[in-house]
Amino acid sequence: MQKPKMNKFLASENKSTSQNSKFIKLKGANMDIDLMSDADKISWQQDKCPWNLDENTNEHRCAVKNISLCRYFKGIEALDIVVCGYKK
Repeated sequence: MQKPKMNKFLASENKSTSQNSKFIKLKGANMDIDLMSDADKISWQQDKCPWNLDENTNEHRCAVKNISLCRYFKGIEALDIVVCGYKK
């Protein structure tokens, strides 16, 4: 099986719209994202996934590296904010 071709990085397309920003937006991150940490094992505040809360489960994850993206996952904002589109 042939690997998909990589897109060339075009800084002009990926720069933040703010002229004063020191950040650029980069596509294609490959990472795990969830809201399921054991509160006793982390030193920061973490909200719970609303879908997991509604279903009383820990099955749903925002992003699983090389596997899937949650259909409600809408992105990440600085600093460590998950943008979620889940509505009951």
